[in-house]
Amino acid sequence: MFKRLWISLFALLLPISSCIPCAASAYDAHPKLVVILVIDQFREDYLERYRSDFKGNGFNMFLDHGAYFPDCYYDYANLVTAAGHSAIATGAYTDGNGIASNEWWDLARNTQRPITSVEDPRYSIVGLPATGQNPAREGASPRNLLATTIGDEVRLATKGESKLFGISLKDRAAILTAGHTANGAFWIDPQTGAFVSSTYYMPSLPDWATTFNQSDRAAQARTAAGVSASASFFSTVGPTDAAIQYELDFAQALIQGENLGGGNVTDVLTISISSTDILGHRVGPDSPDQQQLVDQLDGNLDQFFTWLDHNVPGGLQNVWLVLTADHGVAPVPATAQQLGIPAATIPMKPLIAALNKNMNDRFSPGQDLEYLLPDQDLPYIALNVPTFERAGINELEGERAIQNSIPAAIASLDPSANVPDDSVQPSAKRVAPTPRVFRTFTRLQLASLQPGLPPTEFGRLMAHSYSANGGWYVMLVPDAYQVPGSGKGATHFSPYSYDRHVPLGFYGSVFTAETFRGRVQPVDIAATLAALLGVNQPSASIGHILTQAIHPEVEVKPRSESLRRKKHEDTSRPRRAATPATKTAPPATSRPSRKTSAPAAATPSATQSAPASPGQRP
Repeated sequence: MFKRLWISLFALLLPISSCIPCAASAYDAHPKLVVILVIDQFREDYLERYRSDFKGNGFNMFLDHGAYFPDCYYDYANLVTAAGHSAIATGAYTDGNGIASNEWWDLARNTQRPITSVEDPRYSIVGLPATGQNPAREGASPRNLLATTIGDEVRLATKGESKLFGISLKDRAAILTAGHTANGAFWIDPQTGAFVSSTYYMPSLPDWATTFNQSDRAAQARTAAGVSASASFFSTVGPTDAAIQYELDFAQALIQGENLGGGNVTDVLTISISSTDILGHRVGPDSPDQQQLVDQLDGNLDQFFTWLDHNVPGGLQNVWLVLTADHGVAPVPATAQQLGIPAATIPMKPLIAALNKNMNDRFSPGQDLEYLLPDQDLPYIALNVPTFERAGINELEGERAIQNSIPAAIASLDPSANVPDDSVQPSAKRVAPTPRVFRTFTRLQLASLQPGLPPTEFGRLMAHSYSANGGWYVMLVPDAYQVPGSGKGATHFSPYSYDRHVPLGFYGSVFTAETFRGRVQPVDIAATLAALLGVNQPSASIGHILTQAIHPEVEVKPRSESLRRKKHEDTSRPRRAATPATKTAPPATSRPSRKTSAPAAATPSATQSAPASPGQRP
């Protein structure tokens, strides 16, 4: 009898001991460090296609040991690097954060060329090598970002005690993902590969960054990539795994140099891997070269996560990792044509010339005025406002004139540009597809200042793509798989699923190891992290908290409790140096067995804000 009683008591106590709540609070360093990892131009299906290739705990950290969402789609229609990174960080789309493109025309700031999303002549670049080939260049800042980021909110909540940094090969990816309050953002000088920053953040590089630049790491990366010392680092080393390792080595130097994860509050680091985008534009998503780079990235991440486990106090038990991408990519048009997809290319210069001719015929017969600005790219076509105003045309009339002329201009393009190479031509010859217009929207329509947006999911994608930046413009949406350019390589910019589909994964002690089916969005990242850390969501956030990813025993400590405890510690006794916790076994071996669930019907992300179906048309 007593034996049965002891067995019963033991059975009751066992689940209690295995369900100790995991703490979550930015105010007392639970976790020590949040790392938001963004892979540039990385469609989610890469992880499905190549999953059998993955070894160790790179991508498997999220696929096998984290909360993973394979059905993550952006809910807007201008899928480019600057806009994607801004959406991840702010939890809002272009209509909320202001970033629509990598660059746009702003005639008040520059009449000779488009401005970039982050350039800022009020500052200057710091850290440029003294080679004589790098004249002083204007700096950069998040001046165009109209919302706070999740990192900003952690900094605000901790009164600046938290540290926030951003890293990428690209300036826009480093700056926009980190935010306004960042202690620093670092990107590379394209020619030399040296990491640089802006006087917006600091008057000069910190010693640890200078030491890194003066080391032989850039030379080692060039050697690994097999390129010469005189070649452009970004163009030649950039599309290789040598650049990935170089960037992660810099991240390690930053973590050690700034003592990230060593304080009394949570620190935030954003890392954007650019190499997949640099190579992807050249070879497309279906190339063996891109598959090889994805496999190599898996190994790079495995090494980086292992390094974190050994160098952040308490190891990965005190680190949260987030994985996502800024956008997907369309297949190379010729590759899609081979399988019968009506893919086509849209040469932009002939298109702009046709539209300019139409405007001259209508508003200034016999003249050759520029009604459209040069250096155009989709999805936004920028109007030359002074030319229209001199003709007495207001914004409503000018945008409508261009909008109404686009179908004829598209139809006038030379169809021979879309004949695929013989090397990819299907065995049964087919008529080459021609570019077609799906929808067009004026800036005023996107801003809801005049009727035009359909009351559908597709209309919501368009509304989320509005920005006041760029003056007057018309948004052009061609048919699916039709892209601007010459047809060489691949690109991204559209509202279609192949551009919007990205991975979303969380790893950390507070997250459930499970695969969740059902539509979610990258803007849910900021909302979820804010809820767990006990801070405000970013100022324009529209994301939902992914409660299904959160371990049911997580204890979210109220801010008031954390602050009371911290105040008591500060006033009652000297603060002791933190003692690193004992390292645990590699996390992959200690995570629970993986489950797959489909909770979409019960989650706000899936029911209230489901992205449009890729082929769905109003």
